[in-house]
Amino acid sequence: MLHWLLEPLSYEFMRTAIATGILIGILCPVVGCYLIVQRMALLGDVIAHAILPGLAIANYFGIDILWGAFSFGMFSTFVIAWIRSQSRVKVDAAMALTFASFFALGVTLLNLLRSRLDLHEILFGDILSVSMNDVWRTLVIGLVILFTIKLCYKEFLFYTFDRTGAEAIGLPIRAINLGLMAIITLTLIIGMKIVGVILVVSLMVGPAITAYLLVKELHWMMIVGAGLGVLASVTGMYVSYHLNLPSGPAIALVIFALFLLALFFSPNQGILTRPRQQKE
Repeated sequence: MLHWLLEPLSYEFMRTAIATGILIGILCPVVGCYLIVQRMALLGDVIAHAILPGLAIANYFGIDILWGAFSFGMFSTFVIAWIRSQSRVKVDAAMALTFASFFALGVTLLNLLRSRLDLHEILFGDILSVSMNDVWRTLVIGLVILFTIKLCYKEFLFYTFDRTGAEAIGLPIRAINLGLMAIITLTLIIGMKIVGVILVVSLMVGPAITAYLLVKELHWMMIVGAGLGVLASVTGMYVSYHLNLPSGPAIALVIFALFLLALFFSPNQGILTRPRQQKE
């Protein structure tokens, strides 16, 4: 058993990948909790795909792709809000349309601009190829995001659960919404750069909804979600190493397995364990 645990750590690329997985495993679920309690989980998927045109344009002009991705990620949220404000279209339909349109634009630009970016790597990532520079960059940006959440926790909490009430007492709801969208977009970008679109969305949503089944308060949801994210990342890396599986999908499958355990065995909300009167 000890050999099973220590053998992967003898390789530098595995140590770096596990360290990165831990950082992303903490950050993504904490931010994802806001999406879950606002019933906006699809928004993470939309932003993650909407940044593709920004990646293509930034790469073409030779600028840091972080800026291009962030610009288009934020732009996609404004497009969704604009469609909602100017029509009777519901938010889920607006997000679905934005998702498909921006993703199609991104694929088109990658071809037209003859970008060297690998679409497969963008979607599925390659956590085993991350460098220590990626780890440090993730750590710094992650600390900034977590500090911002800690600093503005009460305002974000009020806005998340009672937007009308937050507006009534004079909170700057537009600034709060902009801050949340920026945090979500930045988290998706740094996660996507390392583990790909598919996995970063899985890490953002999966541990958060699993924690949602286990606890009731938002701060506990964030703590439990972060713990589950770390557990899933580390376990997935070990599974991928010993079974020779792709790392990203292995982590995503571990996340789903943890969700199923909570779905069936959560003390208060589990299908097999919740009180009888809730089942009827």
